[in-house]
Amino acid sequence: MLLTVTSTAADATDLGFLLHKHPDRVQRFELPVGVAHVFYPEATAERCTVALLLEVDPVALVRGRAASQDQYVNDRPYAASSLLAVALGKVFSTARKGRCALRPDLEGVALPLTVRVPAVPCADGPELVERLFAPLGWDVAARTAPLDPEVPQWGDAPYVDLALVGTLTLADALTHLYVLLPVLDDTKHYWVGPDEVDKLLRAGGDWLAEHPERELITRRYLAHQRAYVDDASTRLDGPATEPAAQPAPRVSLARVRRDAVATALRDVGAHRVVDLGCGEGALLRDLVTDPAFTELVGIDVAARELDRAGRWLERLSDQQRARVTLRQSSATYRDPAIAGFDALVLMEVVEHLDPDRLPALEATVFAHARPHAVVVTTPNAEYNVLYERLQPGGMRHPDHRFEWTRGEFAAWASGVGERHGYAVELRDVGEPDEALGAPTQLAILTEVAR
Repeated sequence: MLLTVTSTAADATDLGFLLHKHPDRVQRFELPVGVAHVFYPEATAERCTVALLLEVDPVALVRGRAASQDQYVNDRPYAASSLLAVALGKVFSTARKGRCALRPDLEGVALPLTVRVPAVPCADGPELVERLFAPLGWDVAARTAPLDPEVPQWGDAPYVDLALVGTLTLADALTHLYVLLPVLDDTKHYWVGPDEVDKLLRAGGDWLAEHPERELITRRYLAHQRAYVDDASTRLDGPATEPAAQPAPRVSLARVRRDAVATALRDVGAHRVVDLGCGEGALLRDLVTDPAFTELVGIDVAARELDRAGRWLERLSDQQRARVTLRQSSATYRDPAIAGFDALVLMEVVEHLDPDRLPALEATVFAHARPHAVVVTTPNAEYNVLYERLQPGGMRHPDHRFEWTRGEFAAWASGVGERHGYAVELRDVGEPDEALGAPTQLAILTEVAR
């Protein structure tokens, strides 16, 4: 992915002093997700352009320590997302702060600048780009292209070719890009924690408080984490006459879901548990802290997920580690090693299977493994309209093959129970909407007669 910044100021090559990057040198910077290159396609007294080219390693996005994707084929290598924002922040860190020790006379000087980013992910189109950058003093030119020129009915691609023209300090220009590129993409490739609030306020402290799209910027930059958004809004508003109450920590739906599954397992008296489709072992990590669970088996088809689970397993005490076993296997193939357990968990698993594979899963779990109880969780498709980032009819994860309504899930669970002799109990997981239900639905299927 490519970003260029052009100055047409008098002595335009002063841009090199502000960036702390000499126009005669090509520089290379190693990053967790790839390599960043800085070079100057042109450098004259009248016009100087610096280019930041980020080569993203798609394998590192899936396998590396900065892994953030579960598919090798994605748009991250060419789309200007949080990956480019992080690279910009690291490579031009001093320039973003407005410091120029060699030429202090250049600090704080507004320059005629042109910024170009050829591929910015923005499903909301050019209108949102205008709303974000124009209030900051930029003339905005953003255009989309057809997803496929040969198939016009597919419409425009969810990317814009962005050009910004304005007279601003270089520090402000870089900071605007650093904050707003991830906002346009509406996603981040790394975990968003409380320190992101401080980072946002440092970057946007001079302009964000008065920006007409402050709420949208704050919400998207902080990955829609309500406690962090409320904290940032309170601090942007300035000190109140009375100390503001601290926002209650937001409990993620994933955390609520794991707690609900653990509660269900305790309710059915399970001690020996199989987590089928365990991923990196988040549920196992919770259960192993409770000595009531005497044997835990985590099974996943993906070796990479099991490798991650194995890393935290190594940090357990010898006594805890002895209670956990990890195995590579498939949820749709018979595995004698999981037969006869107290309970088997399918937490956010069924929706990742093609519908025609559900009978194979049913046979594996209920006919062959036949535990005393099965705990199943899956998204409630009706609730999806409350997620702002989802397109109408969209699903919560690109790998989901389907998402059931409450009626569809109840019908599936009831049918499985009737065919295999299990009683069914349905529960809500997460804060329910009065009309649409809870975000996650849970079923406990308990064997009627052992």
